[in-house]
Amino acid sequence: MKLVRMPIEQESPEQFGYERIKYNLTESSVRDRSLKDLGITIQDDLLCYDDHLGKKSLRAAVALVCGGIDEEDVLITPGAAAALFFISMATLERGDHIVVVRPNYATNIETPRMFECDISYYDLAFEEKFQVSAEKLEALLRPETKLISLTFPHNPSGASISVDDLKSILALGESRGIRVLVDETYREMASEQVLPSAASLSPMAVAVSSLSKTYGVPGIRIGWAASTDKDFMYRLLCAKEQVTICGSVLDEAVALKVLEQREEWLPENNALIADHLSLVEAWIEGDDRFEWVRPVGGCVCFPRIREDIKVDINRFYEILNDKYGTYVGPGHWFEQSRRYFRVGYAWPQRDELSEGLSCLSKALSDALSE
Repeated sequence: MKLVRMPIEQESPEQFGYERIKYNLTESSVRDRSLKDLGITIQDDLLCYDDHLGKKSLRAAVALVCGGIDEEDVLITPGAAAALFFISMATLERGDHIVVVRPNYATNIETPRMFECDISYYDLAFEEKFQVSAEKLEALLRPETKLISLTFPHNPSGASISVDDLKSILALGESRGIRVLVDETYREMASEQVLPSAASLSPMAVAVSSLSKTYGVPGIRIGWAASTDKDFMYRLLCAKEQVTICGSVLDEAVALKVLEQREEWLPENNALIADHLSLVEAWIEGDDRFEWVRPVGGCVCFPRIREDIKVDINRFYEILNDKYGTYVGPGHWFEQSRRYFRVGYAWPQRDELSEGLSCLSKALSDALSE
């Protein structure tokens, strides 16, 4: 099994050094919360092995978030990354064929590679607004295809899909006996339509999400996989037990408290996201050297320096990081041209975001003047 460090993790802000960053536009979540925000008292919690599926009350709360499924359809995992790993363990063997949408969050690509799968990439196009076509997707399928891997709303672009198109892809999976993984980490962050959880639409779907992005608590490492296919959920449980046995009782206690405040937090989040997105939109409109596909979900976008702008891209990033202390997610994190960069606009404070966007323009001007 070949293990490599993903650039998105190797060059993450916590590895790069927070002390070197003045304007952090890299984070792909809302701003981190503290235990004080939650009003949590945990000193009475028993530090035992708990339900291997995850605390029953937490699974019931997740089932309500998904809608249309039961607590038995949920497996709690140490973050969404672990859920993705367990799904690969339960689904794939060396040489299996899968189809993965790209660009994508790196784990959705690198984990199947680690399992030495035969991967066909559905490469999304800026010119097509990063949209997925069921017809184009079907053309990549083979009789031996085991998995289709999707992300909606999309990371890193913030693009999404219609309910009808999602149902068409799930129906395609059902007709071919292909498992359809839908990474729906940003599902509850939608400026237009909140998609139903894929797990509620088809037994061949497995939905993955977490509390890291929408809820701003990545430090407790709580995610989940959800499916109404009982046999598949049994295999996922087997995979989890091989790695962690059960989850952290402290993390799960915090997670339940988080979801109990969901109805209060989500409107606050969405209002902040809309406000910060307006800053990004104004910046794009004010500097025609950059272009983007305006996001409709999540809290990230994937602008690019226009193709006709002749600039030393590496020098642009050097100036951006070293002179202006501004950090974004360069395109190579997502196996794309470094003309692209991911901007996370919900994590920074409003003034930090505004200054960081201004620094992007300044860094490009400096690079061009050289």
